[in-house]
Amino acid sequence: MLEVNNLTKTFGEMTAVDNVSFRIPNGKILGLIGQNGAGKSTTFRLILNFIDSDSGTILWNGKPLTEKDYNIIGYLPEERGLYPRDTIEDQLIYFARLRGKSKKETQPLIDYWMEKFQVKGKKTDKVKSLSKGNQQKVQLIATLIHEPQLVILDEPFSGLDPVNAELLKEGIMELKSKGSSVIFSSHNMENVEKICDHLIMLRDGEIVLDGSVHTIREQFGRTKLEVETTVTSEELSEIEGVDEVLEIRDNTFHVLLSEASVGKNVFEQVVAQDQYVPVFNQQPPTLEEIFKMKVGEGHE
Repeated sequence: MLEVNNLTKTFGEMTAVDNVSFRIPNGKILGLIGQNGAGKSTTFRLILNFIDSDSGTILWNGKPLTEKDYNIIGYLPEERGLYPRDTIEDQLIYFARLRGKSKKETQPLIDYWMEKFQVKGKKTDKVKSLSKGNQQKVQLIATLIHEPQLVILDEPFSGLDPVNAELLKEGIMELKSKGSSVIFSSHNMENVEKICDHLIMLRDGEIVLDGSVHTIREQFGRTKLEVETTVTSEELSEIEGVDEVLEIRDNTFHVLLSEASVGKNVFEQVVAQDQYVPVFNQQPPTLEEIFKMKVGEGHE
């Protein structure tokens, strides 16, 4: 388990990470979100000991990380870096050996992960011969080839098409099932919602959201409503507490409520006219909408 306690890092007068604390138990995934410059990459670099913190502690299974412990970490930086003239096989063996794995241990894992991520090419191909997407897959395999217990992924979905993003998600879930602690940053809120057990949002280095995706969404109230009805948009708009109505297709509307309790009034008036209501779905804001709200607060 990774524990980050009261971590702070300043650069001159700028505070990049401000008293940040979180835990990632074994077999759990933490999503770290925030605008560019919010402190996500700095947090990763502090965990990896690339830079020193001003204060705070970072513990692995209750103890400070040692040089040996860094061999059980897999790190995918936002800025990718491979040796283009090396073969896939030679490169992956090299990265695994840096983490204490022998060539004999690594070779069968290369075949496994190349098939898992559907890399288009042979392991004897040079990296420069691969497409950008397949190079990114090889970079990811280099992160995972030594079977790390702690995995740090900085924007792992960046540049991936939906099919390859799904393969990556499957790979992350496999790590989770094997007991690895995983932390990743992403600007794709859909991916965050689907795979993380816990979510933290940073804004100007501070934590502004902390909890499960479900808990965070529910904190904002069920103010979004999708309803199928013969009641017109004008009639819906006249209901007290309805802030906005958008017709998304014939007789189906997205309705924004001033507060969740207004949903009862809408339901009663719709049922009074229609008797049968095929769709009435009241939900909290999406994670992407919440992200925009919290970013907006920081600019007020």
